[in-house]
Amino acid sequence: MSNKRPAMELGTVLVVGGCGFVGWHIVNHLLNFPSETDASAALPKPEEDARFDYPQLAGRYPVSSTADKLLYGSKEGIPGIDASFDYVVVGGGNAGVTLAARLAEQSFNVALVEAGGFYEINYPPAKVPGAVGIGTGTDPMAIRTPIDWGFLVNTGPGADSRTIHYEKARCLGGASASDFMLYQRPTIGSMKLWADLVDDESYLFDNVFPLFKKTINFTAPNEERRPANATVSYREDAYEKHGQPVDVTYPHAASPFSSWLQLGLESVGVEVTSEFNSGSLLGSFYCPFTLRPADQIRSSSESAFFRSPYSSRYLETLTLYKNTMGKKILFDQKRATGVEVATTGSKYILSATHEVIISSGAFQSPQLLMVSGIGPADVLQEHEIDVIVDLPGVGQNLWDHVFSGPTYPVAVETFNKLAMDLQYLISQIREFKSSHTGVLTNHGFDYIAFEKLPGSSRAGFTERTENDLSWFPEDWPEVEYIAAPLFIGNFSDPITLQPQDGRQYASIMPTLVAPTSRGNVSIISADTDDLPVIHMNWLTTETDQQVLVAAFKRVRDIFHSEAMAPIIVGEEFFPGKEYQTDREILEVIRDTAMAPWHASGTCKMGTRSDRMAVLDSRARVFGIEKLRVVDASAFPVLPPGHPQSVVYMFAEKIASDIIGYSKGEN
Repeated sequence: MSNKRPAMELGTVLVVGGCGFVGWHIVNHLLNFPSETDASAALPKPEEDARFDYPQLAGRYPVSSTADKLLYGSKEGIPGIDASFDYVVVGGGNAGVTLAARLAEQSFNVALVEAGGFYEINYPPAKVPGAVGIGTGTDPMAIRTPIDWGFLVNTGPGADSRTIHYEKARCLGGASASDFMLYQRPTIGSMKLWADLVDDESYLFDNVFPLFKKTINFTAPNEERRPANATVSYREDAYEKHGQPVDVTYPHAASPFSSWLQLGLESVGVEVTSEFNSGSLLGSFYCPFTLRPADQIRSSSESAFFRSPYSSRYLETLTLYKNTMGKKILFDQKRATGVEVATTGSKYILSATHEVIISSGAFQSPQLLMVSGIGPADVLQEHEIDVIVDLPGVGQNLWDHVFSGPTYPVAVETFNKLAMDLQYLISQIREFKSSHTGVLTNHGFDYIAFEKLPGSSRAGFTERTENDLSWFPEDWPEVEYIAAPLFIGNFSDPITLQPQDGRQYASIMPTLVAPTSRGNVSIISADTDDLPVIHMNWLTTETDQQVLVAAFKRVRDIFHSEAMAPIIVGEEFFPGKEYQTDREILEVIRDTAMAPWHASGTCKMGTRSDRMAVLDSRARVFGIEKLRVVDASAFPVLPPGHPQSVVYMFAEKIASDIIGYSKGEN
């Protein structure tokens, strides 16, 4: 099912379905905005609203604001020169940027080390919601974006032991610069489980709720621009009036398929709920995005903390080392003292008088610990690495969510129109640039639902499956359904492999959000330039297999419902109605399973009595002083849904802990 061809890096050409090869310089030019002629009129003037004083790209537009100066070099570290700071943060993703900024605004001198650069410069389409699918396919030979790490992972025997591409962004902002921007929070019960596992009630939902709010600036949807049949609901008390600085709002456009999915879900008993940000997830709704309301472009941790007036709070105390790899954590006995880093091959040392904080993600945080001598002793000795602390849990406990799903031809406009009609694509790009409206304000995956499978779908579950699922709290859903207005198939290259028959297609992606399979991360050398070995081990348990098969069948029931009948214009396109038995469906799932890039848990926090725990509840590495890990790798469990809200909360929490300790408050 995959279309093998030489790997290409996006930046040369862009393949867009039936449009053939569209010159990348054309698309890049059209999406490289705002421009002086077409975008400025749509933005509030700085004197009208200081929040929207957006800097432009360096070299093409004048550098005028303090935010520009921070972003483009006035406070960048000097490569090759040793330096000392209070804190050294390695990794500039959601958590790393947030944590570094919060510490710097308290007047601590902070170094932020990031392996990539600015996505706004290296890959401008990352700003555009409608372009998020580019470069995300699983085919190792497919097109990738210039900000992609190029991770190849093994899916494990439960998913046919495939070697696939796993998208991760190498740039400031990390996942928040490349994800699908969906913003929703976990359940009360999931945070209770987290608190229980780490023996720390400060993680209870009510206690972290203010921290969820702290990062977010919510703007109500523009109902004048949204379609009338795509009305959203939300609770104002789920947000803080003065939250800063990440924007959350709803796109001006809505996918036509989503309104029909809402009806289909209701017909099978999944009711519309008011919102997913106050501790409950069961039900369906339009999900808000991390999106700037004025111009409908991505609001990442980098753009929010570094490209807004908010950054003036720490211009003098935060130093950025971009395009710089963390090579090794340095120690004095069992106390972290700094990090050896490298910029374009030149190695030097950034010392930390207070702490070293690792925030390199679920794949590379455990890698950096291991090459530095912290991890399973047998693995370290195999690579002739001196063992500082034997922690067997480093790299273990890899959680992820997993999806597959059928596709049907539909009588509403979907992504296929963009993929097959070059003139339409260009017209939408022009509309997006000129008025910040049109289909590119929305990637189409805008309607989601969560449920515990009903009794009718559980008839084939074994006693073991029911026992496994009973471990999860009562309010923890087992399945998420995600609207996908395009052909998904095996996700090998969702942009280029759309059907060319002139029809429109839509999928519903049933996603495991209570997975019981666990993967692992290891190393192949003592050098972080060599990417880690990643075994996802998806669908290795009977429980995961039975749940996803049941969810797949439930999606078919939704497509076959009377509510959706008016838009279904043919037989199931993929995998096809001939796949009917559980065994046949499972084989399809094994060959097509993919994840929404939620890898977590590989440096999990826990108690000292848990042999596999790596961190305590304040993210401090067991057995080492002055060293923390703050990112999704620290999660003891991966809460249901999309984790970016949890990553922001976690970074805020650890920043608050550190600041409070420095003031003698805890």
